[in-house]
Amino acid sequence: MATSKRLILVVEDDEAMQMGLRHNLEYEGYEIVVAVDGHDGLKKLEKLQPDLVLLDVMLPRLDGFAVLGELRKTHPRLPVIVLTSKSLEADKLQGFRLGADDYVTKPFSVQELLARVSAVLKRAQPAEGDEPESLLRFGTTEVDLAQRTVLRDGATVPLAVKEYEMLRLFLRHRGDVVTREQLLHDVWGYPADNPPNTRTVDNHVAKLRQKIGPEWIETVQKLGYRLLA
Repeated sequence: MATSKRLILVVEDDEAMQMGLRHNLEYEGYEIVVAVDGHDGLKKLEKLQPDLVLLDVMLPRLDGFAVLGELRKTHPRLPVIVLTSKSLEADKLQGFRLGADDYVTKPFSVQELLARVSAVLKRAQPAEGDEPESLLRFGTTEVDLAQRTVLRDGATVPLAVKEYEMLRLFLRHRGDVVTREQLLHDVWGYPADNPPNTRTVDNHVAKLRQKIGPEWIETVQKLGYRLLA
C-alpha cells in the first residue's frame, strides 16, 4: 500500500472505469479525485495540484491529447499516465511526444496499473543517495536535484518530466555513453531485455538539447548519447 496520501486526478468519462479506478487506488492508500471531461480535468488540476494524473484519451469536450498539451504548458514535470483503448504505435508516440510519462492500453490488469502508478511517482521524486551533491553545474546550467529545478544563465528551464529524468541520468554518468536501451529502461520503465523500437528517446534528446544547449549532448552512433560535462 502507498505509505502516504498522494492525490491522483483521474480524468475519465466512463462511470464503470471511474468506480474501478477509485476503488483500487483508494484501497492502495491514494486519495482520488475524478474529472468527467477534459475541461473539468484542467479546472481540477489547477485547483487541486495533484501528485499524478491518470488521463483517458477519448474524452468529451476536450480529448486527452489536447488536455495533455495544455497541462504541459503550466506543469512540465507533473507525472501523467495516459489511459486509452487505442493501441496503435502512432497514438503511443503522440502521447509520449506531448509529455506522457507512461501509456496503459485498455483493458489492463489492476496490478499492472498500480505498478505503473507506483513507478511513475517514484521516478518523479528525487532519489535518495543517487548523487552525493544536490546542486550540479555544467557550463552556465545549474541543476538543483533537491528542488528538481534547472537554471540556464540564471533563467528557469521548463523541462518536462522525461527530459528532467534524462538529464539526471546523463549527470549520473558524466562523460560515459548512456545507451538508448538504458534510457528506455531507467526513464520510461521498459524491460531492459526487450525495449521497443521507437524514436521516443531521440525526440526527447532533441528537445533537451534545445533547452540546455546542443553542444552538451553528444550522439554516439549506434549506441546512445554522452553528456560532455
